[in-house]
Amino acid sequence: MVRDMLTTSILDSARAMAPDIVALRRAIHAEPELGLHTPMTMAKVREALADLPLEWKEGRSTTGQVATLRGNKATEGAPRVLLRGDMDALPMEEKTGLEFASTIPGRMHACGHDTHTAMLVGAARLLADRKDELTGTVDFMFQPGEEGHHGARYMLDDGQINPLPDAAFALHIMPNAPFGVLAGRAGPLMAAADQFTITVKGRGGHASMPHDCADPVPAAAAIVGAIQAMVTRRFKATNAVVVTVTQIHAGTAHNVIPDEVMLGGTIRTLSADHRDKIHGLIRETASQTAAAYGVEADCELELGFPVTVCDARAVALGQKVAMQLGGEQGWRNLTDPIMGAEDFSYLLEKVPGAMFFLGVAPEGEDWTQCCAIHSPRMHVDESALPHGAAMLAGCAIEYFENGFA
Repeated sequence: MVRDMLTTSILDSARAMAPDIVALRRAIHAEPELGLHTPMTMAKVREALADLPLEWKEGRSTTGQVATLRGNKATEGAPRVLLRGDMDALPMEEKTGLEFASTIPGRMHACGHDTHTAMLVGAARLLADRKDELTGTVDFMFQPGEEGHHGARYMLDDGQINPLPDAAFALHIMPNAPFGVLAGRAGPLMAAADQFTITVKGRGGHASMPHDCADPVPAAAAIVGAIQAMVTRRFKATNAVVVTVTQIHAGTAHNVIPDEVMLGGTIRTLSADHRDKIHGLIRETASQTAAAYGVEADCELELGFPVTVCDARAVALGQKVAMQLGGEQGWRNLTDPIMGAEDFSYLLEKVPGAMFFLGVAPEGEDWTQCCAIHSPRMHVDESALPHGAAMLAGCAIEYFENGFA
């Protein structure tokens, strides 16, 4: 029975509910919400699942909710699986021209969270239809605040993921990856992402008399170069450490040396050790370079998401399910991590699990030419969404049947 559910039945069922999955995705896409509070999106989810035998748990810090489905064959101590979908959008203008494009200026679902939510709703329906056969419990985590707002951490802190599951799985669409192909890797999948702000403090004055000033501008320029050299000289080339200065702000007039220069940027690392090491080196590099120019530098660091580390057993389970659903061509092993960041990492710090990527480039098109996530012109081939819903549901069923075999 389980094998049938994974191969034919569950995928056929997902395809049969495709109109509902797509309709929900489009409704969410048209009304994008930002940050930790996505009440309109959550209301759409609750309405779509109103007829199912789910227990709902709300939190204090966000509008995210967790719906729990208990299998009729689940006994005391039965396995528990969490499936997660994020819900928030990005603060950017949409330029897709779609008939269901964002109706709210300055907001767009450019990272695919509308599809993640719709696929998770689909997975909930697939599993609820098989409630009589389930030997475990499923938590469906509908999470806002993934785009830099630490929504997963807040939901954990609020006790919404209590008890912790035995395994956790999530999907992320990729619009510039082959249609319907699922991909993943054991170990680091995505990077930790932190931010830095360096304030170079000098003494301003007239631009024609720099000798009477302590000019922070050349010091700031030197710090930019020193940071790049520091990364290449203090870390092995095979160790992925990325530090990028993305902001330089200073001055008000062409003939005035400013008192200060602000540098801002991002830090990406793939291990906790490198994360700690780079923080100290950035402070040291900024301070010592500034001193060489007779000025000072203060460095502030803002911690972002930790490294997303996938359990090898969970990845193997996902690969098994993906190949049962789509054959050998339905799975791709990623050789390298992606240096983007993901707050599903907070769950994976506590629970063995994995995140997988689902290719949603238009079927038959050259996927290498498609817009990536965070593009204002990002498109999704919605016919891939039932496959994602089946993948999520399949991971839960496979874990209930065989665990991390």
